[in-house]
Amino acid sequence: MSSGIAVSIAGSTGLVGSFALQYFLSSPQVSQVYSLMRRAYPHPITDPESKLKPLVSSDISTWPGTLSSIPTAAFVSGLGTTRGDAGSLEAQRKIDFDLNLDLAKAAKAAGVKTYVLISAASADSASRFPYMKMKGELEDAVIELGFEKTAILRPGLIVGSREKTRLMEYPFHGVANFLGAISGGRLKDLWAQDADTIGKAAVRAALEEEVWEGKGKQEGGKRVWRLTQADIVAFGKQTTS
Repeated sequence: MSSGIAVSIAGSTGLVGSFALQYFLSSPQVSQVYSLMRRAYPHPITDPESKLKPLVSSDISTWPGTLSSIPTAAFVSGLGTTRGDAGSLEAQRKIDFDLNLDLAKAAKAAGVKTYVLISAASADSASRFPYMKMKGELEDAVIELGFEKTAILRPGLIVGSREKTRLMEYPFHGVANFLGAISGGRLKDLWAQDADTIGKAAVRAALEEEVWEGKGKQEGGKRVWRLTQADIVAFGKQTTS
């Protein structure tokens, strides 16, 4: 195994998380990637020296315990579901808030120094909208855990191909892609970001100290960086050396 750091990720089969996983695997800084998954990785791993270490369990209640026993330097969560898939707001909260927070606590217990969360542009614990309120409450809760560095990405509309099309979002994807095509991406990037751009920004925040220069304010002696849509575009599209 080549030298490098170990990292962990949840939500790696989702739209943004799948890109984050690939960027982790391609990074020369990373030696091992522990990925929490419900189902077996779709591509058989035959190389014993593979960086990818799937942690597969259909019982998601076991994930925090598994994660807490694996020391890694950074943890990225792209974990989330929809109210429709979950069946209710209460069921969605068990994934988007409860499980995410339990995983963040487990990551902290395992010695993770840098925590990265894929959140939402309008997340606000004081919001009147249940989804945005939940996202904001999660942000507040993970900041309270006191990781050395906490990066919270707040993308707008996430553009990309999903296994399940979200019908309400589909027309906006078309508009975003059209505006991007006629403006060299400028009109699109203001309110909609490509999933691969978000995934790359998340990985850079997890791995690269230099992207933190001048970023992240001190909260309780720890660094907290809320990446706006402009930050996501800047760091997700920037070519790394």
